[in-house]
Amino acid sequence: MDINDNIESPLNLQVSFNKLLEHYETLAKSDEAFIVAKANRILETAEHYPELREGFSDVSILKTRAKEISIILQDSFSSILTKNEIKTASVPFHNLIFNASERFRNIIKTAGDDFELDIKNMPKDDTYIIACTIILNFCYGYNLNFKRPFYYEIPDANGVLHYYKILYNADFTEIVPTKNAPKITQKDYDELLDNFENIELWKEKFPPNSYIFKGFVISNIFDVTDDQSISNIKSSLISKGKRKDESFIESFHEVFRSLLGINDIKVGFSIFNKEENTFEHVYGAGMNSFLLGDLESASCGDSLCSWSYNRLLKENKYFSVSDVDKTFKKAKGRAPHITSLHKQGVKSAIFAPIANDDGLMGVIEIVSNKPQVLNSINANKLVDVMPFIVSAVERSKNEEANLIEAIIQKECTSIHPSVHWQFEKEAKNFIKAEMNGKQAIFSKIAFENIYPLYGQIDIKGSSEARNNATRLDLTLQLNAVKNIFEKVSEIESLPIYEQFVYQIDDYLEGLNTHFQVDSEQQISEFIKQDIEPVLKHIYAIDDLKVHIDAYFDSIDDKVDVLYNHRRDYDNTIAMINKEMASLLDKKQVEAQQMYPHYFERFKTDGVEHNMYIGESITKEDSFNPIYLYNLRLWQLQVMCEMENTYYQMQSEFPVALDVASMILVFNQPLSISFRMDEKQFDVDGTYNARYEIVKKRVDKAYIKGTNTRVTDKGKITIVYSQKQDEREYLRYIKFLQSKNYLDTDVEIVELQDLQAVTGLKAIRVSVLYHKNEEDKAFYTYDDLMKEIKA
Repeated sequence: MDINDNIESPLNLQVSFNKLLEHYETLAKSDEAFIVAKANRILETAEHYPELREGFSDVSILKTRAKEISIILQDSFSSILTKNEIKTASVPFHNLIFNASERFRNIIKTAGDDFELDIKNMPKDDTYIIACTIILNFCYGYNLNFKRPFYYEIPDANGVLHYYKILYNADFTEIVPTKNAPKITQKDYDELLDNFENIELWKEKFPPNSYIFKGFVISNIFDVTDDQSISNIKSSLISKGKRKDESFIESFHEVFRSLLGINDIKVGFSIFNKEENTFEHVYGAGMNSFLLGDLESASCGDSLCSWSYNRLLKENKYFSVSDVDKTFKKAKGRAPHITSLHKQGVKSAIFAPIANDDGLMGVIEIVSNKPQVLNSINANKLVDVMPFIVSAVERSKNEEANLIEAIIQKECTSIHPSVHWQFEKEAKNFIKAEMNGKQAIFSKIAFENIYPLYGQIDIKGSSEARNNATRLDLTLQLNAVKNIFEKVSEIESLPIYEQFVYQIDDYLEGLNTHFQVDSEQQISEFIKQDIEPVLKHIYAIDDLKVHIDAYFDSIDDKVDVLYNHRRDYDNTIAMINKEMASLLDKKQVEAQQMYPHYFERFKTDGVEHNMYIGESITKEDSFNPIYLYNLRLWQLQVMCEMENTYYQMQSEFPVALDVASMILVFNQPLSISFRMDEKQFDVDGTYNARYEIVKKRVDKAYIKGTNTRVTDKGKITIVYSQKQDEREYLRYIKFLQSKNYLDTDVEIVELQDLQAVTGLKAIRVSVLYHKNEEDKAFYTYDDLMKEIKA
């Protein structure tokens, strides 16, 4: 077997002791007779076997010349130090070790027969390029420092992982270019400096086997388990998001096992809640608390005895329990933490406070199921890692506080980016006042002279659809119950069963003729109070069991009623809202790029949206009415697109519902301010309140002199009050007709007066639909329905 087999490298590896023998040639000229004699003996040994100097790659020579190689290396591998030093002789980028100290051999032997020695942080993909950088140093004198600390990870007899740092001595190596080696110029070097990952470029400059490596390297190896364990703990704690990964806590156990040199340990955490004086579980995959056991949280007084309470919370000092069973008997139930450990099978433990200048933040718990392996002596090893744990917990607490605030902001009091600058400005003023010892007041957030835009895509007949779904579910449920009582009457003829059937028929007739709001509650109470107790009673009759089981299986566990058609309805509403809101949000990103403006949307039975645009929101001297007109046109176009998108996916919804779209035009600028109590923007002033009144009522308004709602399926309704708004929107409609968004059936109608609001008019125009995004044809609502049903 050849050393170079199955290895692609610019270096052709040859084991050679030439450099070392040259050193002995110098020693042979020494004035010291002992040194001269020893040097001559080594040189004489090598002289009979020229391959030892000339170099070889045949692995078998290492075995046949093992004795001679041992003689040549005897000074490098002192027999006096062989049980203490961890040392090997090998060739680079290869696991081939041909000489080693006794201590190294014992370490490998202890690791087990199936252990494979491997340099853990040697990047295998980069070995070719690393070899090239070595050539640049050896042959061309470029000082490229690629030195990285390399490590072995080797388990001991107990399975505890030890870390060994490798230091290479390359004094006895030489690298010689072959005839096939291109000479590296300064230009080549400059190009390579910026292309470390370009393997093809490196292969071009350093072809495979274009240089000969002659020699060997001596690896001096040191046990750095303590330092590496601390480093690993530090790395684990610094890494973000790892608490969600189950492998994180296991790796954390592993580094503590290495630090303490004990295989049988686990690590737990408890967080200290200062406000409530409780210990709490840490959230995360695999996270345990041996102090709390199965409890999510517990008061500190209930978790510790008075001494341990004082030790952790007051003095912020660690303590150990070397023999839990012995202490458990002695405590006689007076030490809750000992009871908890004993219950979990723990035999020895260390509790260390995670504390800073502000006091206790949590407790780290190290436990073992063997007595005395954890004690007050090895607890001192925690001194080196506790600062990192304290720092990580401090950062974690800050991140958690920020995350909590971010979630509250997002879910409860979301501030739109267009106005965030004003809130940020006031927050800075608030902090500045506090820092200067003044009374800090968060000033009112208000924007004046801004133009509102409002639109909605509303589900038509949602109340009727909900009532119909409820009626169908109740009918199914009553018929199922009726079927059971008709069957039980055949088996056991009791008048009460006939009375139940009569009552059910009465409810069924009521559902078909005059379903009312309270019908659902009446029937549900009847079934719950009168029917279900009897069903449980007659369950003893074998012939009825299958029917009663089928009935109860049809009842939804969460709402405790038959929930088929209502589920379809609720799911449809949720899906409509989700899809429409998602489309609107996506389109809003584009609109914000045209000109920044405030935007908010709400999910009801459909999706509503508010927009405000004006100089005071953008805080720049850039607003022009053209941006308002552009946003109005954008809004009208997006409403058409939302209508199209809805009807293209209508067939995917459990219930086929219709929608109607409306836009409210308000041509006067108004003022809005942020209501701190309601955590939302609202209009300011009595005159502006008229706008809010219209918004709330206009979609239910009727066309004047009729019983027809102003909003209708298949149409966009634009409500306004001023003639100039009418002219403006008729221009937009004409433009969108040319784009085949809208039909030609434009109508202008007057609205019946609303409470405190008169003189409203509306433009109504039909939307043109496409069957899908690729469809170039366009259809009216009626045409589309025919196409869908065809």
